[in-house]
Amino acid sequence: MVFDFLKRGAPEMPEMKASATGPVVASVSGVGRVAWSPRDTVTLTRVGFIGNPVGFRSVKLIAEAAAALPLVMQDAEARYDVHPLLSVISRPNPAQGRAELFEALYAQLLLSGNAYLEAVGDWGTAPQELHVLRSDRMNLVPGADGWPVAYEYAVGGRKHRFDVIDGHSSICHIKTFHPADDHYGLSPIQAAATAIDVHNSASRWSKSLLDNAARPSGAIVYKGMDGQASMGADQYDRLLSEMESHHQGARNAGRPMLLEGGLDWKPMGFSPSDMEFQKTKEAAGREIALAFGVPPMLLGIPGDMTYSNYQEANRAFYRLTVLPMVSKVTAAIGHWLSERTGEAIELKPDLDQVSALSSERDAQWNRVASADFLTPEEKRAMLGLPPLAAESASPKAEDQAQEDEGN
Repeated sequence: MVFDFLKRGAPEMPEMKASATGPVVASVSGVGRVAWSPRDTVTLTRVGFIGNPVGFRSVKLIAEAAAALPLVMQDAEARYDVHPLLSVISRPNPAQGRAELFEALYAQLLLSGNAYLEAVGDWGTAPQELHVLRSDRMNLVPGADGWPVAYEYAVGGRKHRFDVIDGHSSICHIKTFHPADDHYGLSPIQAAATAIDVHNSASRWSKSLLDNAARPSGAIVYKGMDGQASMGADQYDRLLSEMESHHQGARNAGRPMLLEGGLDWKPMGFSPSDMEFQKTKEAAGREIALAFGVPPMLLGIPGDMTYSNYQEANRAFYRLTVLPMVSKVTAAIGHWLSERTGEAIELKPDLDQVSALSSERDAQWNRVASADFLTPEEKRAMLGLPPLAAESASPKAEDQAQEDEGN
């Protein structure tokens, strides 16, 4: 009965309803834990490309350099100077030229690991137009055997389906290697996501320091007599006016301060941890450049002297980053166009016109030209050139042959 009395006297607590997983979520995302940005394509593009100068410059540098490379089209017999496919590649659509189209294609591949190229026109003929589709709007529809049966492009609640019929599609899907995904590629920006978060956080910290916590050069500490820890209003206004008129501004730089009794000057500066923050930001920038395959020297990031000079770094950039990507993309597009038109063509970059590789090209040409044991056709094959076409006899040569037969 006593316990009943105590229960009646206690205030009733309102009934509260909560999810059973609430404590688990709270423990995982508690205060003090590191907050990483989401790893989806849209968020990574926003924080790693639009909102990060190192990621932006890396993508632009690779995409622009790759799009500027001249392309050649050839088959097993000859190299084409004029071809319907070359015409559509040089002017893929009314809004873009060749450089703009390939720059967008390479940028999509770098940002998402996937690039989608649409061909407009009937199958079996050369495309009338080529368009680059945004990777974040495209979804691959796998079939029962795991191979894609369609591609769905969604914009604003509307979807368009590109069916894959007998292995043929009007969409050319180019992807990078992904060890844990069978249908989509892995982008460099995903590998650099942690470094991007660190770099952005360091930039925000610096901005916050300037806005809210920028440290003054020092502080004047008042030590009053008889335990008095505060100044009077007249004393405070007089000291503030004297500081503004005699010790602030460029004209008063270096002027010594004369402090009266009870005033003490305490200089202030950045702590060692504050000074290390800039080094952390530079290290994160180098990691971002490393993920994209861009030498930090080309981005102006200090502290990296891997290459002895700028020319060597630029040559390594083309040889190790730009050319492998361009060769992969152009080979995929050439194979896709060959299936579409029924012609066995090959699309590849013209290495003879890459100025960054001029020294390597000159050395290769000299080695091949000085090889006397090789025939001209073997030399052309080693340089990646098609064989010479059979020359037709000229009219003068035919007349001379007829005269020789008459005699």
